[in-house]
Amino acid sequence: MSENLHTFENEEYKHAYRHTAAHILAHAVKRLYPDAKLAIGPAIADGFYYDIDSAETFTPESLAEIEGEMRKICREKLALERFELSREDALKLVAEQNEPYKAELIHDLPADAVISFYREGDFTDLCAGPHVDTTARIKANALKLTNCTGAYWRGDANNKMLQRIYGTCFMSKPELEEHLRRIEEAKLRDHRKLGRELDLFALYDEGPGFPFFFPKGMLVRNELVNFWRDEHRKAGYVEISTPMILSEELWRRSGHWDLYKDNMYFTDIDESGYAIKPMNCPGGMLAFKRKLWSYRELPVRMAELGIVHRHELSGALHGLMRVRNFTQDDAHLYMTPEHVPSEIVSTIELVDRFYKVFGFDYLVELSTRPEKFMGEIERWDAAEKLLEDALIEKNITYRLNPGDGAFYGPKIDFHLVDCLGRTWQCATLQLDFQMPERFELEYVGADGEKHRPVMIHRTVLGSLERFIAIITEHYAGAFPLWLAPVQVIVLPITDRTRDYAQSVADSLAADGYRVETDFRSEKIGFKIREAQVQKIPYMLVLGDKEAESGLVTVRRRSEGDLGTMSLDEFNAMIKKERSPVVQG
Repeated sequence: MSENLHTFENEEYKHAYRHTAAHILAHAVKRLYPDAKLAIGPAIADGFYYDIDSAETFTPESLAEIEGEMRKICREKLALERFELSREDALKLVAEQNEPYKAELIHDLPADAVISFYREGDFTDLCAGPHVDTTARIKANALKLTNCTGAYWRGDANNKMLQRIYGTCFMSKPELEEHLRRIEEAKLRDHRKLGRELDLFALYDEGPGFPFFFPKGMLVRNELVNFWRDEHRKAGYVEISTPMILSEELWRRSGHWDLYKDNMYFTDIDESGYAIKPMNCPGGMLAFKRKLWSYRELPVRMAELGIVHRHELSGALHGLMRVRNFTQDDAHLYMTPEHVPSEIVSTIELVDRFYKVFGFDYLVELSTRPEKFMGEIERWDAAEKLLEDALIEKNITYRLNPGDGAFYGPKIDFHLVDCLGRTWQCATLQLDFQMPERFELEYVGADGEKHRPVMIHRTVLGSLERFIAIITEHYAGAFPLWLAPVQVIVLPITDRTRDYAQSVADSLAADGYRVETDFRSEKIGFKIREAQVQKIPYMLVLGDKEAESGLVTVRRRSEGDLGTMSLDEFNAMIKKERSPVVQG
């Protein structure tokens, strides 16, 4: 690897750099805790981790000590040397090292697998690599161990709980400091914390991975759904609903049984097998197949807010970001081959409109044929070219993601970028020639003959629950007026203005605002602070002067005091904010 490629602009080098840091972490642990057993230690999006089995419970003090040892190893400028061993010799080496987890990994490798190790100084670790050439590449002043959590071996709750040490590293100290600043900001924005504080949503041990939404959270959710429905209606979609439980035979027909059954839940009804749907596609196909369509009726765009269930390992669950049941904003578009280019473009434009409302930029990936796929390669090639041509037509910069398409077709994925620069894959557009064949979908063409339609599977928000988590963190709980669960709070200064405050609240409620009143016998400063903590967009402060003049003193969450005005002036001022508008 040439010197000019030794930057984080080069994704391969960044991965090797952080993978090496994980290797150095394991080396440091073994120096300080020789009896510790090593499991796995990959590079991840923002750093690295290593799973370790140790009788020592790693505390913040332990992490500081390990971090110091890591810096020492970096400064020792140890070369990383790769070597390969036969399965027999590899097992002998890890047995001598007393590394049972490494032995298990070797046993699970395919018979023809290359088994490689990396040596740095007195430390040797089973590893596929890649790594950088020397520990000196890792900047000692630009690495940091961030925390330690529990993690089941191989993510399976039936296995032993290990300790997972997380870390991050960069190529300079200022880059590290900026990243750590963002971590602290992310903690303040954590949707799980804000969900509790703002009384929006929660998850309980009684239902791991199954979220609860409370009244204020439902207000946010319903406004989001209302916006979704309005935009889809304008774009020519019709809405359907399909059952949550469908027969095992249907999932075999769709191909999900062979490729997805480990992520599904099952039940028996009348001694027959059924599955709780992990996806909405097969039900959508039956909805299309209910009648014989004419080419004049196509394209048909069927959208569904479908509740799906997927079996996720307990160690993978994370607030609303990774759950076991969620609402997917699916749509299935059925069309003639001639419609395909324009439908791809209009779907891209719909995604763009949605994300601009929330102020999101986004990155785009084109994912091609995976190793396990259905259909003929020629059709896959044609489908991939259609997606690529649409991206070129829209002048969209994209990254190729080889082999990551769905088993039935290539796809375009949209990764939105939040205010902290984090990316989240939400929208997807999948072009499918295979499912119409499997389900024998038909329409009557201009020639009077029956033909197979082409399908597009797509989501815009993705998981509704996950999208709510993302925007909760993006806005730090300070939702724009149209999404805010409480839009205006009325704050009387004394009991003397109680009747006037109630009349103001009633008037706002009659105009369709979500409004609350705070009649507690507390000082007005306390009430204002409480409203700020609840991130309510507008506060109307009412004293004797306001009651006598029929006016309101307005405070905006982000700006403070806006002065005194009539209720009509207040309405006119915030009118535009009542509807979703493009941000930024």
